[in-house]
Amino acid sequence: MKTDNEIYTADELKIVQQIENGHYIPLPKAKFELEKKRFQVMAMNTLKRKSIPIEIIEQDIPKIEAMAFNEGMPYPLFIASILHKLAIGELKYGESFK
Repeated sequence: MKTDNEIYTADELKIVQQIENGHYIPLPKAKFELEKKRFQVMAMNTLKRKSIPIEIIEQDIPKIEAMAFNEGMPYPLFIASILHKLAIGELKYGESFK
């Protein structure tokens, strides 16, 4: 079984210890709701997506589905993940794409 030090970051561990020791004081409900809304807006702005139609060669779909299965995700999400990695430079566009 993992220890708390293996599960939590140092900052998270401090919070857990404060809660366990009775030193944690939660935000008042009104302030909590404001903070919750602020973080929801940040998440929505960060995770905006747009659907686009793409054409994929039919014989490629079972191969892509198998790769997605190995990664533990549905194949449309797997395709989106690959495109995102390409867009941010984690996958290199170059000779292999020509």
